[in-house]
Amino acid sequence: MSNKTDQPNFSEQERNTLYDVIYARRDMRHFVQGSVDRAVLSRILDAGHAAPSVGFMQPWRFVRITKTELREQLISLVEAEKVRTSDQMDARKAEFMRLKVEGIRDCAELIAVVLAPDDGTVFGRRTMPEEMALCSTSCAIQNMWLAARAENLGMGWVSFFEPADVASLLHCPEGSKPIALLCLGPVKAFYDRPMLEKEGWRDRELMSSVLSENQYPVHHKDTEAQS
Repeated sequence: MSNKTDQPNFSEQERNTLYDVIYARRDMRHFVQGSVDRAVLSRILDAGHAAPSVGFMQPWRFVRITKTELREQLISLVEAEKVRTSDQMDARKAEFMRLKVEGIRDCAELIAVVLAPDDGTVFGRRTMPEEMALCSTSCAIQNMWLAARAENLGMGWVSFFEPADVASLLHCPEGSKPIALLCLGPVKAFYDRPMLEKEGWRDRELMSSVLSENQYPVHHKDTEAQS
């Protein structure tokens, strides 16, 4: 693996490659048969572990799921949660149930990401202890996502589960909290746009609706949410 720490500047080509990977990243749900090379998997996990974290707390824990029975148990939890979620969809329930929300059964590798028990870190998180741990772990997941895309592998983040149920299956210690099941593996093709956008579920917000100066952006959706 190349080490750029002794090179203070990146070339224009290298910068463009980074942006290409960012914009080509997709939350994948469709996988094809295949495997992930051990060296590649190690690089992806290393990328996750290289993420920034508030107070350098490194609150992420990665659990590689290798037992078929355990994978099936996780699938059952996800399917049950999808049904519970659909019960709150009202007019969009049928549309939601048609969506493919995960690829756990088909992916080559399944990795659970768990928030470790709070280690008492105060640095930078006194007012938002759980939120900063979650944000830090999300940075690790994003690093893995980008690394996977750079390796031409698909990755999808599954959040359809009750954390306590997954914690029980994985024998997590008290105070820990599973937040993601990451599906990783070869794909036939990457979606040309985010899948939920392609399916008409939701559109990407315009930059003008999320960016402002000196005060919160005025956006009709935020106003409607408060009414």
